[in-house]
Amino acid sequence: SCYSLVNAFQWIQYSILSNVFAGFYGVSFTQIDWLSMVYMVAYVPLILPATWLLDARGLRLTALLGAGLNGLGAWLKCASMAPGRYPITLAAQTVCAVAQVFILGLPSRIASVWFGPTEVSTACAVAVLGNQLGTAIGFLLPPVLVPNTPDDIDLMAHNISIMFYGTAIVSTLLFFLTGVVFEEKPKYPPSHSQAVLQTLPPEDYSYKQSIINLFKNIPFVLLLISYGIMTGAFYSVSTLLNQMIVSHYEGEEVNAGRIGLTLVVAGMVGSIICGLWLDYTKTYKQTTLIVYILSFVGMLVFTFTLDLGYLIVVFVTGGVLGFFMTGYLPLGFEFAVEITYPESEGTSSGLLNASAQIFGIVFTLVQGKLTTDYSAHAGNLFLCAWIFVGIILTALIKSDLRRHNVNSGIMNLDAKSVPVDSPVEPENTALKIQSAL
Repeated sequence: SCYSLVNAFQWIQYSILSNVFAGFYGVSFTQIDWLSMVYMVAYVPLILPATWLLDARGLRLTALLGAGLNGLGAWLKCASMAPGRYPITLAAQTVCAVAQVFILGLPSRIASVWFGPTEVSTACAVAVLGNQLGTAIGFLLPPVLVPNTPDDIDLMAHNISIMFYGTAIVSTLLFFLTGVVFEEKPKYPPSHSQAVLQTLPPEDYSYKQSIINLFKNIPFVLLLISYGIMTGAFYSVSTLLNQMIVSHYEGEEVNAGRIGLTLVVAGMVGSIICGLWLDYTKTYKQTTLIVYILSFVGMLVFTFTLDLGYLIVVFVTGGVLGFFMTGYLPLGFEFAVEITYPESEGTSSGLLNASAQIFGIVFTLVQGKLTTDYSAHAGNLFLCAWIFVGIILTALIKSDLRRHNVNSGIMNLDAKSVPVDSPVEPENTALKIQSAL
């Protein structure tokens, strides 16, 4: 969660100061937007090798790669603290973008490997929370650390150096901590479904076949598109938030960051509440659909109140939008794991994230163009139309909670001989799986 936090911080630290960095490096707003979009571009071609690595080599190696590349990218940025060094900072951000590929797929896998059936959704939400908190800090700190001083470039470079060196030091510390404390898996499987998966011989697992199975799963394909729409819209709003706010409220860079903070913190609360609710009710489709609809309503309200001239209104509507839009992120992960079991959690979450990056690139480019050529309203209404499409796709998903059914079936079959809170014995569970199904 912590190094995911730092990675997300590095993603948004340029965008929330787009006018500052555009002036510092002497480049266009579009080039600054690419410092955010490079995260999305790098993810798409690298996600398949990254998920293969997660499945073949496990959690620990994947976590170490993500933490190490995250630190390397942070140190490379320290060489870009002068006007005219935009290519260096772009290269450094690309390294951080590659690190992200080894980070975003971990929450659902960690939750399944380390936590029991009554904890897994909450654990996934908490793991995703680190990334969301990093985005929140990325909205809050950079405008404070790097105020807009166009008449004093040396002071601006000094302020940027404080932010870059601080990030690099924290990233390095987290890399060493990951190497010391991160373990592959617990001694005993925490759930019956995990016990079954651990009894499968390695030669029985085919990564290629897993991908094929997922794309043959129609509910997953529908979720893949709808998740991409919602998360891509969030990426686009986050990337362009500074431009939207400053276009209506000139000189309010710090408040633009605070609005972004409000959006993400509200979403973190939404994530935890949704995770707890799923663990309690297992109503995956219903909860996902309701949150999707409320996100659509929130986006409409945010769009039509943006230019009223009252920043407090933007704070409130941004918070409501963030509560539902960001709160949706762990819902999609857990819903996917439920309807695709026993396929790998890393593979399903990796594909979801790839979809999000593709939609994020397209939405950011189109919304940015509409915002620049017309108005922020035009760009936001474009997103509203796509979110409405996502609602329809979510409603069409047929929910088949495979992982939950396996856990429930085994527990009902063996309630007397294997208490719910006792360590799961893989061999016994494997023998009972056919009967349970």
